[in-house]
Amino acid sequence: MKPEVSFAHLHRLSDDTGLFEHARGAVPRREHGYCLDDVARGLLVICREPEPDAGLTALAETYLAFIAHAQDPDGAFHNRLGLDRLWHDEPGVGDWWGRALWGLGTAAVRGPAPWIQSAALALFDSSATLRSPWSRSNTFAALGAAEILAADPGHDAARDLLADAAKLIGAPRADAAWPWPEPWLSYANAAPAEVLIAAGHLLDDERLLADGLLLLGWLLDEQTRDGHLSLTPAGGHGRGWTGPGFDQQPIEAAALADACARALAVTGADRWEAGLACAMAWFLGMNDSGVPLADQRTGGCCDGLERDGRNENQGAESTLALISALQHGRT
Repeated sequence: MKPEVSFAHLHRLSDDTGLFEHARGAVPRREHGYCLDDVARGLLVICREPEPDAGLTALAETYLAFIAHAQDPDGAFHNRLGLDRLWHDEPGVGDWWGRALWGLGTAAVRGPAPWIQSAALALFDSSATLRSPWSRSNTFAALGAAEILAADPGHDAARDLLADAAKLIGAPRADAAWPWPEPWLSYANAAPAEVLIAAGHLLDDERLLADGLLLLGWLLDEQTRDGHLSLTPAGGHGRGWTGPGFDQQPIEAAALADACARALAVTGADRWEAGLACAMAWFLGMNDSGVPLADQRTGGCCDGLERDGRNENQGAESTLALISALQHGRT
């Protein structure tokens, strides 16, 4: 029996401004303030809910307002807001820009109220013509573009963003032992494969689709040990590495869950259903340490898997990763 998706800890980490980034155990660490990265992911998971209640809808409104406040007139975004309600950085197009567009693209299509959808689309359009020099940033943004393009095939900015991101990711290498287009596995590694799958499907490009499925299959094999996921650790790894490695991060399992869910929706193949099940099971203790990361008492998720246990802190990124992965288990 799959555990139910809980938003209890997300509510605990949130206030009327946004979503606190860090926690000590399950207690929010307010002194560290907020980051757009997490707020955007919070908006995304709420908009994935088929019937969000009034409390979640209110959170979505708060998160959307935070994103709007973070956006500068040129379409770049601030990331870090202090408890003093002042921005502690300059606007940019790093990962937070990409995740903002991912959240906005999802809200534009699946937001819990019509006004949220229209406001999110306007914010997305204001930033969608920008490009980041970092591949992962464009990758995250492209996942938001895919949401919009699936609902509106005539949205040119979303189409261009998705196509450009797929081009930047590149094709698999002609090396069966290491087909990954980068020399190093770093973080959210399944996201580039998901973008290629989405681009192949939505842009009617069979080569891109095949490339994405090949990379996702290889990544699953690379990160599976003794029948369970053995994820790339926080420090990453290159060719020839042998694991397991720690500190394993929930974002890795969540990215695999997202990519396998998309591959399953596009192809219907059993392999991706099995991959999705392994990604969810990683949170519940089917991992290298045999320790659950999900805390069913709090609704939160521990911040990392260690060789002899887990990081007991339950920050926003980890909790959002758990929610995102378990949401796929209902479909």
